[in-house]
Amino acid sequence: MRIIRQVRQTSFFWTGITASGLAVLGLTLLSCGTATTAAPAPDAAAAGPGAPQRTQARTAADALTAYADQLVAAEKQRLAAAKSWGLARAPLRPPAPPAEKPELTAEPGHIGGEGLPPVITRVPTDDKVVFLTIDDGAHKDPKLLEMLRELDIPVSAFLSDYVARDDYDYFRAARDDGWGIHNHTVNHRELPALSAAGQKKEICAQQDTLEEEMGERPTLFRPPYGAYDRDTLRAAASCGVEVVPLWAEEAFPDRIEWGREDEKLHPGDIILTHFRGEKEWKGTMPDMIRRVVDTATAQGFAIARLEDYL
Repeated sequence: MRIIRQVRQTSFFWTGITASGLAVLGLTLLSCGTATTAAPAPDAAAAGPGAPQRTQARTAADALTAYADQLVAAEKQRLAAAKSWGLARAPLRPPAPPAEKPELTAEPGHIGGEGLPPVITRVPTDDKVVFLTIDDGAHKDPKLLEMLRELDIPVSAFLSDYVARDDYDYFRAARDDGWGIHNHTVNHRELPALSAAGQKKEICAQQDTLEEEMGERPTLFRPPYGAYDRDTLRAAASCGVEVVPLWAEEAFPDRIEWGREDEKLHPGDIILTHFRGEKEWKGTMPDMIRRVVDTATAQGFAIARLEDYL
């Protein structure tokens, strides 16, 4: 899946390779320096003034062909993975992420104000994409990492230290697979029940821990239970939080709990689930992923990377 992730970084997404697709990919690779050129042979000058350019063109074309072959092979692997994991169909590929991230404001019914991170349940976009987020970090299933890696499905995790701290290596492996790792407080307390200082400690101490453990300070924060007040947002803003993503749907292995009466996904919806095992769910993390992916695919949605939009 390394090749597919590399294509994602160049803002092109593929379900297959076509002649027009190769042309666009060629321009992308050349502009990004992915297809490297070799220096002309010592006797190139004797072959005529156009020889160095022809040598460079051949080298770039060879590199492009090899890269396209790798893309095709990686996509075949992803299609085979979809079958092996029991999906009804292979997950749809998301479109290229927006060149400019959408401007965010607090959604109606949520607290907002100058200097406060906006609280949202969906990303403002017309793209047929949804975003999968997983909370707390309690159950660390290696099969989850394997499945998401093979299917190349992006995920954002919101970690609480009290359940994640026993194995941050698991989440470092997830980060290396391209997951976003974000803040869900230290102890998963209901924040409005705490003082302003208590809330700040819960949020900001976890910011510090995740920066130390993951090498990057999170910019996204989700309050436990979705419960927050103005002090929560002030505390979050004080230690680097830029957005507070809540959720529109919640996923389980056996069902989706819908936030709307039409029981359908909408563009930009954020889906919540949790790190849980069979004791809590009577199902597995891969069962939950299968439910989410099959539901999204059947409704014509791709799962996109939240951090590309926020």
